[in-house]
Amino acid sequence: MVVIVALALGLALALQAWVVKPYQIPSGSMEPTLDVGQRVLVNRFIYHLHEPHAGDVVVFHPPAGAETAAECGVDVSDREACPKPTAQESSQNFIKRIVAVGGDTLSIKDGHPVVNGVEKTDEPYIRPCGSSTVCNLPKTITIPKGYFFMMGDNRGASDDSRYWGPVPKAWLVGEAFATYWPPDRIGTL
Repeated sequence: MVVIVALALGLALALQAWVVKPYQIPSGSMEPTLDVGQRVLVNRFIYHLHEPHAGDVVVFHPPAGAETAAECGVDVSDREACPKPTAQESSQNFIKRIVAVGGDTLSIKDGHPVVNGVEKTDEPYIRPCGSSTVCNLPKTITIPKGYFFMMGDNRGASDDSRYWGPVPKAWLVGEAFATYWPPDRIGTL
């Protein structure tokens, strides 16, 4: 009996470490897609099989300082998104949507990403940006290769890559693919 319990516990821990891990949504930055307290399952191995792409909802470690202050890795004007993160990785977990990948050019218009000159207005999952200072960032930046630009779906109330820069692939935990709590919000993302 002890061996069976130990094997079951070991299997459960291994699954969480390498395959699927549950996370709880800590803030309103992904509303209306994900509510505060909602729980999601994250596929931890998927990005070993294929590259992340725009539209993925991902759990990741932001740059150090992102959880307490909007710190960019370089000086920026108030007309551009942060093009480079600080060098250190935070131990915190964030969840956001990838809106641009390495090599893309990006600016922000009315809270929508303008990627490679094309404004992405077909985003039925977002909450409008409003009058936040990061709703319009017309100066174009280039996302470095191997990095991903993240934005919350609650565009006017999300601390995201606009403030602290793109995130390297090594800092990605995995892709959120399903919600399992509360029961009335069970489904896929």
